[in-house]
Amino acid sequence: MTQDTAHQPYGTPEVPRVAVRGEATLEVEPEIARITITVNARGTDRRTALEDLTRRNNTVLELIKSYGEPVEKLETGAFSITPELTRHGRGERVRAYHGRVNITAELNDFTTLGELTTRLADLELTRVDGPWWALRPTSPAHGEARRQAVLEAVQRAREYAHALGTDLAALVELADLGAENETPFARPGGSGMRTMAFATATEDDTAPPLDLEPQRQTVHAQVNARFTMTPPQL
Repeated sequence: MTQDTAHQPYGTPEVPRVAVRGEATLEVEPEIARITITVNARGTDRRTALEDLTRRNNTVLELIKSYGEPVEKLETGAFSITPELTRHGRGERVRAYHGRVNITAELNDFTTLGELTTRLADLELTRVDGPWWALRPTSPAHGEARRQAVLEAVQRAREYAHALGTDLAALVELADLGAENETPFARPGGSGMRTMAFATATEDDTAPPLDLEPQRQTVHAQVNARFTMTPPQL
């Protein structure tokens, strides 16, 4: 096969080509879970709201950090302190100040996650949202899905060749879906995340234990492959 023949977009009678797509879908257990914590405070003056917000924020951070290694990531997001104006009367009279801090925690131990979520939800004026289940970008599941997609492409191409009474000769090209300016594949079911929200418990309530069932994650891979075949006897 000459270089000119290799770069032709289509095969020739002497060097026929077959183009196929290989796909693989795996369902695996999640590796991490994320929760978001929103700490609130309200006071009649700015200083009171800030002091309450600082105290509650420190309580949340200390609680999360006390779990050690199961907490892989802890980040503080948006912070706000907002004045609430009176609805009646003239002038810009402030009725109260509202403070808010958003915190994100990422855990790899789901037993710890259930306990921590319960304790956080039991804190005053604290909201917990999540969990969002996910795989790490470096998860072996991604590589396994790609490997299976390649094997499926080879098997599909070989079946086409066998239908013509011939066999594959060489691999011409292997490309991820989207590497050739195609429309990227949308994973089924969106992000595969599940959301739950937990409001804070009152002083007279005892926070119930949470038994969280991890949501299995879908990993999908697709590849385009082109092969040459030995000329069939048609």
